Amino acid sequence: MRMSTGQPLARDAMAYVLAGGRGSRLKELTDNRAKPAVYFGGMSRIIDFALSNAINSGIRRIGVATQYKAHSLIRHMNRAWNFMRPERNESFDILPASQRISELLWYEGTADAVYQNIDIIAAHAPKYMVILAGDHIYKMDYELMLQQHVNSGADVTVGCLVVPREDATAFGVMHVDEQDVITSFLEKPADPPGIPGDPDHALASMGIYVFDTEFLFEQLRRDAADPDSKRDFGGDVIPYIVKHGKAQAHRFTNSCIRAAEEIEEYWRDVGTVDAYFEANIDLTDTVPKLNLYDRDWPIWTDTVVAAPAKFVHDEDGRRGEAISSLISQDCIVSGSIARRSLLFTGVKMGSWSSVDEAVILPYCNIGRGARLSRVVIDSGVRIPEGLVVGEDPELDASRFRRTDKGVCLITKSMIDRLGV
Repeated sequence: MRMSTGQPLARDAMAYVLAGGRGSRLKELTDNRAKPAVYFGGMSRIIDFALSNAINSGIRRIGVATQYKAHSLIRHMNRAWNFMRPERNESFDILPASQRISELLWYEGTADAVYQNIDIIAAHAPKYMVILAGDHIYKMDYELMLQQHVNSGADVTVGCLVVPREDATAFGVMHVDEQDVITSFLEKPADPPGIPGDPDHALASMGIYVFDTEFLFEQLRRDAADPDSKRDFGGDVIPYIVKHGKAQAHRFTNSCIRAAEEIEEYWRDVGTVDAYFEANIDLTDTVPKLNLYDRDWPIWTDTVVAAPAKFVHDEDGRRGEAISSLISQDCIVSGSIARRSLLFTGVKMGSWSSVDEAVILPYCNIGRGARLSRVVIDSGVRIPEGLVVGEDPELDASRFRRTDKGVCLITKSMIDRLGV
């Protein structure tokens, strides 16, 4: 068994973020951007959570693999994450699928997205690799996971969530022994195995893996030579190690970051329009489940130079106000009202308009007299004067993307089709 030396292991680690996913379940929100580039929480993008966790954990070498519609994501990272300095032994590499191995192949899977960049990783000479998904919302100290990896002597350590067994069918699921050594890895099983001593719950993979770098390289080369592999960590690499080596489960509860008022371990896959809407609206709660005001574990993002939010007019029926809402900078709430809503940077609301349970992405304009409830509005949309959404389900479904839970996604092309 290897033992930690006491020096932070993060200093010898590189975080590698897999950020190439299509995010097709977010429908039109990912028509022009990858899922990790989707806006979240008023100012951030989804990828900022994994990157901020890495920085806050002490990791100073980061690579991000991109693929699907990556322009918005790359532009954001160039603006928000350009503070890493090579003279301090820091690095931030953006690694688009660039056909480095073969002129015929893009990234074939999550494992291939790392394999194709082995030479770039090797140039940084990290001792440990922390492989991350770039499309989840959570706060986690990867240093604690690194410590468990070293002290357990594992070949791979897999980040896991404890979930109700009936909900685990959508995940890769670990079957573990009493020491949380993984004995089998099942991808989306119909009958997930329970946890020893807790049969009603299962351990679901978070898509977070820790490896010794040289061992990871060996496994990636072996996997690349296997003609039957799909080049995927969850489907190929991890099950092989479980069978032929030692794979250790790391429970999220042991490294999640919670501010004093956060009562639960917060992790969300905002992969559907409903999940995305709910996670954003939850931030408007008096005591939200996710604390974005935690200065001890900040979520880093692009710093926009803009004016403060502004509320104008104070007469009956035309008063600028917000109730249980988050209003970002450069917003103007003019003689209108926002209730339990989240307005991203640069949103303008015209007089006599109202929004209720609305997630409004940057630089939208809400026309005078519009009434909107339970909506997600994509960036840059101009809502026509007097438009009503959220009161007639059939009409809403004929004009916009309406979910099973009654949330309407509104994009510019949908508004253009209205011809108003």
